[in-house]
Formats: sequence, C-alpha cells, structure tokens
Amino acid sequence: MKTKKIFYTVLMIALPFVWTSCSDLLDVEPEDQITKENFYKSESDFQSATGPLYNRVWFDFNDKFYYGLGDGRSDNLYAPYSDYVYPFTDLSETGLTGPLVSAWGSLYNVVQQSNNVIIGISGSKVDESVKNKYIAEARFMRGTAYWYLASLWGDVIISTDPRELVKNPIVNKNPLKDVYEFAIRDLEFAAKYLPETAGQAGRLTKYSAFGMLSRVYLSYSGVSDNPNSGTRNQQYLDLAKKAAEKVITSGPYTLMTNYADLFMVDNNNNTESMFALQWVPNGDYGVINTHQAYFALGSDITGDDAAWGYWTRASNDVLKEYESKDLRRKATWMGDDDFYPEINKSNGGYTVDHAKEFLTVKKGVVGSTKDNSKISRMNSALNTYMLRLGEVYLNYAEAALGNNASTSDALALDGVNKLRVRAGLDPKTTLTYADIIHERRVELAMEGQYWYDLVRRAYYKQQEVINYVTAQNRGTIEPILYDSATNTLSIDPARSSSPRSIGVIDATIFLLPYPESELVQNPLLRENPVPYQFTEEKITDLF
Repeated sequence: MKTKKIFYTVLMIALPFVWTSCSDLLDVEPEDQITKENFYKSESDFQSATGPLYNRVWFDFNDKFYYGLGDGRSDNLYAPYSDYVYPFTDLSETGLTGPLVSAWGSLYNVVQQSNNVIIGISGSKVDESVKNKYIAEARFMRGTAYWYLASLWGDVIISTDPRELVKNPIVNKNPLKDVYEFAIRDLEFAAKYLPETAGQAGRLTKYSAFGMLSRVYLSYSGVSDNPNSGTRNQQYLDLAKKAAEKVITSGPYTLMTNYADLFMVDNNNNTESMFALQWVPNGDYGVINTHQAYFALGSDITGDDAAWGYWTRASNDVLKEYESKDLRRKATWMGDDDFYPEINKSNGGYTVDHAKEFLTVKKGVVGSTKDNSKISRMNSALNTYMLRLGEVYLNYAEAALGNNASTSDALALDGVNKLRVRAGLDPKTTLTYADIIHERRVELAMEGQYWYDLVRRAYYKQQEVINYVTAQNRGTIEPILYDSATNTLSIDPARSSSPRSIGVIDATIFLLPYPESELVQNPLLRENPVPYQFTEEKITDLF
C-alpha cells in the first residue's frame, strides 16, 4: 500500500469478507472510489464492504498500540527495551512515537472506511431494512473508533465524508464532548438497527452495540468542566446501567466456563465474545495478529525466530493484584513452573522456567504451527477482544455503584461474582469502587483496557488518579521472587533495585500528543476546537 497522510489514505476498496476470503485493500484516488453505481447492489456487496472493518483497518492499532497503551501506560506491562511499550509506561511519548502515530492513522482509517461504507450503502436501491443493518455495522465501528480517539486525544476531528477532507484537509478539530456525543449517536443507531443474532460468526449484533454503549455512557458520565468534581452525571450512569442490563438479560452471550479457554485459537468467536477483531489464519500482513511474536518467551514456544517476549513482563504492580487462588493470573502471565498443555504438544506440553525473577505474557501466546495449523510466523490467528461479556458485567456494576460508596445491587453482584467464581475466588456480598476496579484490572489484563479505566476515573477524580499513578513507583525497578503456586510476590534481597527515568506525572498524562505529521499537515489542530454541527435527529426510543 502507498504511504500517504492519513486523510488521504482513507479511500479504500472493500473486498470479500475477511475471515472467509482475503485480498488486499487498495488505496485509490477519490475519482476511483467504489460507488453505488458499480458496487453496492446487493446484501452480498454490503457484507464484502463491511468485512475489512473487522481487521485490516484496525491492524496498526492492534499491532503494538493496543497493549502498549492500554496495559503499558497503566503499568500492567513493563518492557524496558521495547520502543512500542516503554514510551507509554515511562510517560515519555511524543508526537513522533511510532505506535502513537500508527494508532491515530489506524483509528482514522476505521472512521473513513466506515464513512465510505455508509455513503455507498446509503445510495443503494436495496431495501432500507437491509441497508440499515449494514450501515449500523459501519456506524458501530466508527463510533467505537471515536470513543478511542476521544479517550486518548480529547478534541479531535469529526468526519463523515472523506471526500471533503481530500479537498481540504486543513480543518478545525471538535471538542471532547461533541466527539463523545457523536460516538454515542453512532452506537445508538447501531443498537437500533443491528440484528438480534449474528448473520456470520464474529459479526456484530444489537447487543454488541448495547455493550459498547454501556462503556461509552460510563465514560461520558464523568465528563464535565471540572475534572475534580468527584461525581458523575446520573443520567448517563443510568443509561450505562440500562445498556449493560439489556445485554445481560436479553442478549445471546454467556460466559465461557474456563477463563483460560477464552484465549485459545479454536475458541475464536465464542459465547462470551461480543466484538473481536478477526485475523486470518496464515493470512497476509495486515490481516494477521502479531501479538505472539512480541510476547512469546522463546522459539521453543513459537517454533521459529519470531519470539521476542523475554523483556516483555508483568509489572510488580499488577502482580500484587492477584489473590492467592486467582486462576486468571496463569492465563494472563507465565510464572515459573506453570504448565501449558496446549503449547509444545509433541513434547507433552510446556513448563515455564524464568528462575522466579519475572513473569512474561501468556495472553496471545498460543504455540507453534505444530500445535495448531491456524498459526503461522508472526500470526497467532487469535481474535483480539474489543468487547466481551465479562466487561459488560463490570460496566453494569460500576454504573450501579454510581456516586455511592458501595452497592448491593443484585445484578451487579451476580455478574461480578460469576467472574470471581470462575477465577476460583470467593463471591462478594457488597461492592465498592476498589472491588470493581480490582476485578477490571485482573479480568481484562493484557486486553488493552486498564488505561481507559484510569482515564474514565480522571474525568471526575483527576487528582486521585494522578496520586494513584504516582504511587505506582514507576521510577524504580525492583527485583522480585514470584511463587506461582500461591500468586505471591516478594522483593529479592540478593539483587539491587535500579532507577528508571519517567516523565512528569500531572494532568497532562491523560491526553496524548497529536502526531507531528498531522500538526504539520493541519495547523488548525493547534487551535481551539470548534463545536460540531449535528444535523441528524437523536434516537429517543432505544430503551
């Protein structure tokens, strides 16, 4: 693919549905784009057009940024020699940091490819009920991308027609509140028009949209002009609760019995998966999941030279979160003497040996081609979770807690306790914010979520989160001894701690710098945002 500035690299040809057939997406000039006259003539065309929205456009976001930001910046993950993790962990990223630039580009590729699909389908002569279903699919993707953009950069450019940006890429950005409102409207449309059940494995349903709405409503409930107000907007807390409840009580999704099974290739598109990026087994670059190559401890796991995970480790901070019997630790982080029968099957399985000094990543590490024919070099073929039922349970619990010190809400307790019991832990009888954020951290560790949990809290309790990040003591590397049998971490007295340089911890950490290339191309990104003019009627009959 040609390399261009992001607002020019957005007019793509949509090709056949990506996890049944895969071809390259091609950049084209505006006059060559697919139109209603030459493509959008049938539901099969709509399926082909929306297919790349499940992988290719997200590739550069998934490749390194997904976990480097979500888990590295939140101090779940530590990788001192990895330039795609340590800038985020050390709070030292700039507008030139590679994964940051790539993620911005990827998210806007999601936006603009979604726009192309919406424009193309809208002009089709196919029945409106069919059109709305696939427009809803594209609007779900666009709304989700804008939630990420708002959470990461705050004020960003809202775009609904890439052709206009090709004509004039120098445009004003829009304020955070408008970006959230835009994302919410997209997801509300998706919740209204997506189907009850998926037409193909891995496709979205209306409950996928309700689940994502529970996340976005929850985030937006804390947004105000005072980042230390201490309270959230009850209206949006109630909406988050309603959206999550819709999923829990009416949706088709159920928890997997065994937590570790969530991260097996053969369990892609399982009963708990609500939105996952769909990677092509043995596919070409751009439609593959590269995570195993970055995480795997050695070639004895992957069977090839793509195994660079020795220095990609669990932080001491996250390891302290695991209760002694928590089964989620082993499924997330490899500790000494942990045994994984699905890896190195021909030799009877794989036993970890780190000399008890550190833990490396397990999620995303699935074995070699000998273990599973769907795996290839630098491609685990494992779906990337973007939303699953476990998070929706936690979203409901946090919304039910709201501005209170604790909650005994029956549905909140039921959901959280299902997660805890599955993890081998005792159930709770009441929930506090500390309980919920603990469960979020261990349940979703290495699924790119925890930094967004901290940003959400910082919308209304900013100083508390600054104090929390400061207390993580990122500036010191402490040598550890870890007992995998009891999930117990201790400091190794035989080795010395060493200092680590990190950036300033203040209110600026909650917004990333704009990519330098975008600032050069569009100087208006440096200016104050301009309110977005909404022209579409807001959906009022969703619940």
